Order: sequence, then structure tokens, then C-alpha cells
Amino acid sequence: MPIATPTFPVPLVFSDSLPKTYSALTPAIGTEFAPETQVSSLLSSSAPSTSIRDLAILVSQRGVVFFREQDLTTAEQRELVDRLGKETGRPEESGLHVHPLGGTNELGGGGKEEVFKITAEFNGASEDSFNRSTRASNIWHSDISFENYPSDYAILKMNTLPKVGGDTLWASAYTAYDRLSPAMQNFLSTLTATHVGDTFHAPPGGKFKEPRGHPENNGQHLSASHPLIRTNPVTGWRGLYVNKFFTKRINELSVDESDHMLSYLFEHIAQNHDLTVRFRWQPGSLAIWDNRSTLHSATNDYGSATREGDRVVSVGEKPYYDPTSLSREAALRVKQD
Repeated sequence: MPIATPTFPVPLVFSDSLPKTYSALTPAIGTEFAPETQVSSLLSSSAPSTSIRDLAILVSQRGVVFFREQDLTTAEQRELVDRLGKETGRPEESGLHVHPLGGTNELGGGGKEEVFKITAEFNGASEDSFNRSTRASNIWHSDISFENYPSDYAILKMNTLPKVGGDTLWASAYTAYDRLSPAMQNFLSTLTATHVGDTFHAPPGGKFKEPRGHPENNGQHLSASHPLIRTNPVTGWRGLYVNKFFTKRINELSVDESDHMLSYLFEHIAQNHDLTVRFRWQPGSLAIWDNRSTLHSATNDYGSATREGDRVVSVGEKPYYDPTSLSREAALRVKQD
């Protein structure tokens, strides 16, 4: 019996229905809208029917999109990030993620465990620096990559900030892939890696929350294996799907080989500062990013000062590698031709 050829999603086409008030922050990653643009207006019935879909496509193409002086409520954050996934074809079983420790960090009222409170304590900024790593590069991660069905989109609105510090950086997984040699790209496309959420510990006598946004995001061991090169279904572009915080082992290599390869890939991301964008938060600032094709890292330079925001993470598809997909660089070159 012949083996069926797998089918993959067709990349989506941007229809340009968004307000023309945005501009790129760097060539590789990051777009910011003008302060007068309220993302909540895209949720109104008078907004173009394609506006949420176009916003999702823009986020997936640019990696992360920023807004300032936003009036979006936490309920609207949930609605927006949920619709970003739905409008771009995520699996029906996928919903909003519940953090494994959601019960200890959720917002009070309404039982909205999908809204996770980002605090200085959660980011580790208030910990004794002698007892923790002070290398910012150790914090690069893609949200919940330890889940069988990890995140597609995430949204974070900052409400309280220190006077100075607390910026967040995002890195482009597309550009990280493009910077690899063709031989390395081909080799990595044959490999998978195990991601483990071993930084989270269930409360004494307690359990991790489950299920967590998808029926297969279940169990008390936070671990999953994913392709090292991942295709984004919205853009059809390839990205390097590896992060220092959660990626622990390349499955097809020996322990020594895996350690050396992961060390190289982590350094590859951390040292190429031209594939990153740094965002200086203000109260009311909002970021929306695609976890399939970016990594991010908070900057823990504010000590015990207050830094607080609300994050909602959507769950997407099971990661896959489409051998017919293109790199971002190749796709843009084809578009120009």
C-alpha cells in the first residue's frame, strides 16, 4: 500500500485591510503602529471582516507587532488572540493556553486562567543575582514550546513599569535560519529536539494545570519533541525552532553531539543582534507576536521594582516541517521577481 504524501497548509495572502499607520522597526523583525491606532477597534463590528486575519498575517510576517497607549481590556485581549488563531486556520481543538502554574498566578475574578500575570517575581528579576544566572541570553525562549501543541500567537499588555529598564527583546527565527549555511539547513531539517519545562515546579502536594489549551497538552511531565526546523503555516516560511530556556536535547544525536550543536545554535541566536528588535515598554503598551517564528527575552535589569502586565497565549498546531516551504529570504526574493 503506497504511503500517502502529507499535505500542508497554503500560505495566507495579506489583503491590506489594516490602518496604514505602521512601519518596520528593523529589516528582520518588528513593526510598530502609531499611538492613535487602537487595536480594540479591530474587534468592532464596523471593522473590515478581514482585519483580524490581516493582523495575524502581519504578525506572522514581521514576528512581533507593537502598539502604544492601548485601551484593550483583558477580556478583549483574550478575544483578540483567540481570533488571531481561529482566523488563520488553527486546529479546532486548540484554544487559549492555561499556564501549568495558572492557579498561582491567574488574575482574580471570573476564573480567567488564560490571562497570566507577568510579574518581576515570575521573570526572576527580584531574585538574588548570586543564586541565579545573570546571562540574559539564557532567557531566550518561545512560549510553551514544551507542550505537544505549543503556541501560535501571544499578546502582552504592560500596565505597571519601573522608571528605567524592563525592556523585552524578540529575535527572528526566520532570519536565524537564513543565516545558516545551506548544508547546515539541510542537516537540521532532518532532526527533532525535546523541549522540557523543567523550570516550572508543581506546588507541594499539587499538580500542574491540565489540559492546557489542547487535549494533548496534558499530563504532569512538561515535555514534547518538535522539528528543529519549523514551517509557519501562515507565511509558509522556515524558521529555527530552538530556544535555550526549554530545548534540552536533539533526539537523533548523541548526548555530546547534541550538547555541542545546541550550544552553537544558542550562540548563533544570541550573538546575531541584527536579527533582534528591542522594545521599550510604556504603560499601556501592547505586543503581539508569533511564537512559531520568534524567540523573546525579558531584560531583568530592574531589581525589585514593579513590572506587571497581562499575557494571553493561544495554542496552535502541532509543529511540522514542510520540505517544499521556503526560507523568508527566498520567499521575499520570489515576490520581488
